[in-house]
Amino acid sequence: MKTKEQTMKPEIPKWFDGMIYSKGGTVRNPYSGETCELNAVELSIYDFILGAQMYEQMLGSSVQFRKALDWFRKNNPEAYMILLD
Repeated sequence: MKTKEQTMKPEIPKWFDGMIYSKGGTVRNPYSGETCELNAVELSIYDFILGAQMYEQMLGSSVQFRKALDWFRKNNPEAYMILLD
């Protein structure tokens, strides 16, 4: 029997060259307190987005940052709205 993690795991986008975690986890929005359970790929890209946000604030826009946001919006719109919108 496959777990939710195995059946719900989205494909890793070709443009993403960051580390893919072996496990997912629960993420909390620091402003609203709402939480989302993310699979390994989602958590990897979510963490990339947070890192890219900090980088963008310091140095300017990043194309991969926009791609990551678009990917997350498409692959898990509910978590995107809770954590990143």
